[in-house]
Amino acid sequence: MFTGITEEKGIIRQIALGSTFFRLKIGCRRVLEDAHKGDSIAVNGICLTMTEKTSDGFSADVMPETMRRTALHQLRVSDPVNLERALRLSDRLGGHLVSGHIDGVGTIAARTEESNAIWLTLQADGSILKYIIEKGSVTLDGVSLTVARADSQSFAVSLIPHTAKTTTLGIRKAGDLVNIETDMIGKYIEKLMSFEHSENTSKSRVTEDFLKDNGFL
Repeated sequence: MFTGITEEKGIIRQIALGSTFFRLKIGCRRVLEDAHKGDSIAVNGICLTMTEKTSDGFSADVMPETMRRTALHQLRVSDPVNLERALRLSDRLGGHLVSGHIDGVGTIAARTEESNAIWLTLQADGSILKYIIEKGSVTLDGVSLTVARADSQSFAVSLIPHTAKTTTLGIRKAGDLVNIETDMIGKYIEKLMSFEHSENTSKSRVTEDFLKDNGFL
């Protein structure tokens, strides 16, 4: 589990390609502190397992499913990536609860500037957009952000100068692909409400009316 608060930008040092997978070697410093082989590190929002640790970086394997679901395939040597260690129960939750399991990839449709802010407008598949709500949370390349605008075709976020400087989102441009993880709460509610109970099964007290009355819908 992660928070979506990037700890540092790492650098892709090597990409070893296999037939259906690849291995990344990433140069970094801060996320290596108290990290061990087998630990989880979010790389552009994707939960990867540290398979090797050195004094100035680590390696991680990327399996075929991850290649299909994410934008990792577009990485090249020397590209920067957002890095975050897994959340500890004693940590402050500065962003929101992020699993590191990507829902899909979106495309930056437009990048504009307004005073000290950078606006990114993204287009994505309807299966992703249905979970995007205005003023809700979304994770882009591992960065926890607030949705400023949302409709049936796209959504927009606004970057403060600190986020633009300390994450890779600051250099993203129109046409770039971005990893998207939507807020998990909506997905759990949808799943729970989709079950049909037989007459012999006791009915859940969590109904659509209950959720509306308590501000979830």
